[in-house]
Parts: sequence; C-alpha cells; structure tokens
Amino acid sequence: MGARQKREAPRTASASLLSSDTTEPMLVVDGETLDILEANPAAADKYGYEPGELLRMPLTRLVAAEDRGHLEALLHRGEPATPDAFDIRHVVKSGKSIEVDMLMHRILRSGRKAWLVVLQDATRRRHLEEQLRQAQKMEAVGMLAGGIAHDFNNLLTIINGYSQMVLGTLPPGDENRTSVEQIMKAGERAAELTRQLLTFSRRQVVRPKVLDLNTLVAATAVMLRRLIGEHIELRIVAGPDLGKVHADAGQLEHVILNLVVNSRDAMPNGGTLILETQNVELGESYVGMHATIRPGRYVMLAVTDTGIGMDESTRSHLFEPFFTTKEQGHGTGLGLSTVYGIVKQSNGEIVVYSEPGHGTCIKLYFPVVAEVVVEDVAEKLQPGVLSGTETILLVEDEEAVRKLVRRTLEKHGYQLLVAATGTEALEILQNHSERIHLVITDVIMPQMGGRQLAERLKALHPKIRILFVSGYTESSVLRSGNLAEGEAFLQKPFTPLALARRVRELLDQGNGAPDAQKTESGNP
Repeated sequence: MGARQKREAPRTASASLLSSDTTEPMLVVDGETLDILEANPAAADKYGYEPGELLRMPLTRLVAAEDRGHLEALLHRGEPATPDAFDIRHVVKSGKSIEVDMLMHRILRSGRKAWLVVLQDATRRRHLEEQLRQAQKMEAVGMLAGGIAHDFNNLLTIINGYSQMVLGTLPPGDENRTSVEQIMKAGERAAELTRQLLTFSRRQVVRPKVLDLNTLVAATAVMLRRLIGEHIELRIVAGPDLGKVHADAGQLEHVILNLVVNSRDAMPNGGTLILETQNVELGESYVGMHATIRPGRYVMLAVTDTGIGMDESTRSHLFEPFFTTKEQGHGTGLGLSTVYGIVKQSNGEIVVYSEPGHGTCIKLYFPVVAEVVVEDVAEKLQPGVLSGTETILLVEDEEAVRKLVRRTLEKHGYQLLVAATGTEALEILQNHSERIHLVITDVIMPQMGGRQLAERLKALHPKIRILFVSGYTESSVLRSGNLAEGEAFLQKPFTPLALARRVRELLDQGNGAPDAQKTESGNP
C-alpha cells in the first residue's frame, strides 16, 4: 500500500505532536531527509518495533526494499496520492508484508517542512473495492443477460406458438403428436431459462406483498423434506416476533428451493441443513465490511449446511450465470444467479460464508416493513368465448411474430390490419374508414417505438385501446418509461391461447363503455 495526501495548507506542529495514548498509528517524518522524527506506540507496534527504534529511521525502511526508491521519489515530488503509490508494499521488522495506507498531511515542525503520517489498515478498503468490482461485474453481466433473454423471447414466441397451433390440428393418435409435444416441452424449458435470466438481470416482473417469512418457510417444509432425502436432517429455527418483509412470495419460495437443492448436493453422504429466520439490526461496524448493505432493521433468512464448502475462487463466481461446479448435464448454472436477482429485486442483500470442508452459510437480508400482512385474493381469468369479429391493428417489426399473431387472431374471427413500423401504423389508422377496436404494438421497434406510437395514436383518438407486447418484462418496461401504470401488457413468449385470452379480455372491458363509440372519423 502507498500514501494518500490530504490537500491542505501546512500547519505548525508543537514540539511533541503525538500523544502516547493515541490509538491510531501515527508518525512525523522530516520533509527533506524522510527520517522518522516521532512515532507513537501504536505505530511502533504495527511494524513490530519499540517506539525508540523508529526514531531517525528513514520512512522508506518500512516498505519493501524494491519499492523504497519509488516512495522516496513520490514524497520528494509531493505526490503521495498518485494511483501507483497504493501498490507499494509495507513490511514489519520481521520482514513480513502487511497492508497499510498512509494518509499524508503537510506540516511545519520547529520551522521545518515535515509530514504527519496516519497509518490505516488497508484490508477493509481492499475488501470494499473487491465487493464494488464484483457488483459492477454482476450488473454488466445482468444487462447482457437481459438483452439476450429479450431477443430469445421473440424466437420462443414463434416456436411455442406454431407448436401449439400445429398440435391443435393433429387428431388423437396421430404419429406426429409426440414429436410436436416434445418441441413444445423444449420450448417451455427454454422459456423458463429466459425467465431465470430476466430474474438475474432484475428485469422479471414481480408481484410483491407483505410477507411473514416464518409462514413462508413453514409452508415449504414438507416439500423440502421430500426433496433433500432421509440422509439429511432438516432443522427449521423460526425467530420470534419476526418482522415483515415486502417481496414476491413465489420468488422467495424459488430462492429457498434453489439454496436447499445446492446444500443437498453439497452433502452427498448426509448432514444437517438449517433454515433459520431472525430479526437483526445491522450497524455501522457490520455494514462497513459489506459495501452494498445499509444500516437498519432486517429480517435474516439463513440457509446453512454441513457440506463440502467452497474456496474463495468458487465464492467469487457463485452468482454468475452458467457458472456451476456440477457435472455436465447436472444443472444449468442459473439457479444461484436467479437467487441473486430475486434478492436484489426485493431490495435485499446476500452474504456467503464458506470454507472447504466446513460447510456453507448463505444469509439473505430483507428490510423490515411496517405494513400488515394481507391475504391474497386470487384473480382467475374466466375462459369465456375467445372469438370475435372486431378489427385489430397489429404493429410488430419481427416478421415471424407478426405472421403468428395475425394467423392466431384471424383464426378466432378478428379482422386484422398489419403494420411493420409505427409510421406505417399511423398511415393505416388515418386511411382506414372503419372503426379499429384495438391496437397491438411491440414496445421496442426501430425508428418509432411502441411508446411513441401510442402517444401519436392517443393524440388522434384519445380513447383508443392499446395492448403492448415485449420480450422484456412489465416491470422493466415500466422502469424504462415505455409503459405507464395500468396500461395493458403481454410479455413474450406468449402462446396463441394466452394472446387470444388477453385480446378478448381487453375488448370485453370496452363493451358498453363510452370509448366503445365511434368518433366522426369512424375510429375510437
């Protein structure tokens, strides 16, 4: 480690600047010779010397021999804050290297230029820097994962959509039904992978509510015991008077399942698995060692196993997509990256403790909320009649998706007007004399996106109905400003059945309402 200079005017020091009872290691160094003029006991102890041994010793002797010339040149130039100074290695009396930062203050001592040197342990700074680098890397990987998932969802819409349509034309017993069903199953598995990628990148839709983690953990206990097998003992330690958290219940169940599966795989010969909840207050001392955690009240969910543990290298890559220590064909490498995305998306934090041969403890921290737990009332879409005769304007730049949507809706009796761009859609709207009941538009399109098109459409016909579709999730599109709260949205990949249901649902909402009437131009 090197030196950091505090930019301020020189100050005059008294004859004895350092107090013997100062706990922070400090030195006073001659500005010309770089000899140590004063050293408090804390500084001497840090380098393994008696206080008197440091007096008149050159400061450069406290660094590695090969770095002494470099430090001397920096100090004489008055540039101890340059980046390369932090690579200087410090050594104690025995010759062992230590991590130290030197904060340098210009002073005057008895009328002579000098340096006041404050020595700080660099271990914490290095730890925080590593956490910051890891967080930045995960954010970059998340952005890439989200982009890939978006593009892949377009392809899956086509694969899954046409598979469902073909399957619907095959009679029972047809020799091709099995092949098409396998295609559909593969497409569904691929769709699940993209959902995991979107969760990791924090672009997956969430439906959070106020939860009691004790209730959630207890509800999963029976399933978990069957999952881990009889060779592993499952213990659940429920914290009393547990605070409430705001998160998506289904996603947290997914988190618990992934962590338990990994713990099970780490204990092939059996062991103990502990799920523990607890109220915790994280203060400055703990937060200081974890760059992304803020002080405050949290509910902790800890998953601890007595398995094989992990080394530092494995821990550093643990949450990266497709990273796995399992054999080929055993896992996608997305389980823990999904956990990471869900926890972050829920405003939580995740900390991992593990040593080879000593098991693993993964702690999740969720901020406590003051709200009351409210039971869900499930909203079920009534199947109803999916066909209709209304006119729909479809705007989609992806040709294959455009063809699939058109074929699906025409099969259900709708009249379709089709545009590949926003400009083309506006021309159709202005030239079409009959009423257009619904506009379906992709959110992300070249030249004119769905949001911009919607604003132009609303300017012409304020009450026109619009259904947005995208390979990104609803929450992501909302955050980007491409979707407003309450606007209709359908995420790709969608099946023809899901599309038909959503369209019929929107059209039925308009029946008998004022916006169902024609304007003078014939459009809503």
